[in-house]
Amino acid sequence: MSNMSEPLPPESIPEAAPAIPEATPEASASAERSAKARQMLGMKGAQAGETSIWKIRLQLMKPITWIPLIWGVLCGAVSSGRFTWTLENVLVAAACMLLSGPIMTGYTQTLNDFYDREIDAINEPYRPIPSGAISVPQVITQVLLLLAAGLGIAFGLDRWAGHEFPTITLLAIGGAFLAYIYSAPPLKLKQNGWAGNFALGASYIALPWWTGHALFGDLNWTIVLLTLFYSFAGLGIAIINDFKSVEGDRQMGLKSLPVMFGITTAAWICVLMIDVFQSGMAAYLIGIHQNLYAAILILLIIPQITFQDMYFLRDPLKNDVKYQASAQPFLVFGMLVTALALGNAAI
Repeated sequence: MSNMSEPLPPESIPEAAPAIPEATPEASASAERSAKARQMLGMKGAQAGETSIWKIRLQLMKPITWIPLIWGVLCGAVSSGRFTWTLENVLVAAACMLLSGPIMTGYTQTLNDFYDREIDAINEPYRPIPSGAISVPQVITQVLLLLAAGLGIAFGLDRWAGHEFPTITLLAIGGAFLAYIYSAPPLKLKQNGWAGNFALGASYIALPWWTGHALFGDLNWTIVLLTLFYSFAGLGIAIINDFKSVEGDRQMGLKSLPVMFGITTAAWICVLMIDVFQSGMAAYLIGIHQNLYAAILILLIIPQITFQDMYFLRDPLKNDVKYQASAQPFLVFGMLVTALALGNAAI
């Protein structure tokens, strides 16, 4: 019979439940600031509650989406081979970036939110329209004003460039039409994962590239076809945005690639589109004897593949934002490398 005075063995002593730390006021304030910043930029993980109508209007325009378009204009200007760093050229390029980024992308995002208000009520109820922060007539007014401003700036840029044929104005009209059929019925391209995502990829890569190239040089079919080819990499980037809205897409009958093929297969399609078509651009640069630029582009692809394996392919639903933040800079710098090569080769 055991001695009752003996101490119990350590493994028989029940562990106390770990205390759940309470959020400190500083942590709560930091989380609130982060949520408000995400809401302002148009990112996932935001919160509702903004009351300033101007901030709400900015939220509709999703500033985080302007960056690729602004970068695309820079790539187009560089690929023209005629951009020089004079004050006049910098100011005109800035006006072109304003056109492609805040104005026309803002128009596109506002229009998309208008037509997506029902699905956003499921996927992102904190967005301005489903949360009731702004009325539908106010949204329509914003769409029309942004469109008018975009066409006006495009016409002014055509005049500055001395275009007899209003290339930039027609690109703005074409971009506005593409944004409409992407979001609005009956076509609503975003209902089909392939057509919708390619339209998005072309809007992020080809359209601003053409605009920047036409502003400083002569837009030609070689540049048009090459950037459309490059837009398939943009299609891969566009797929990433579909993972955050799988449930709502299923309910609304939208055939995004994650809905059609499942999460894992869609993730593989995404990364292969990015890597294969960027590698194709590197092969083209070798073909036109721009070997140094081709080597740099290949070196930029390698960390993309690394981050794809580390984050995206392992859990695309959880790591989509982390993957974009870590890998997308290599894609956009790859675009600039390609543009420098094309400008150097006088394509």
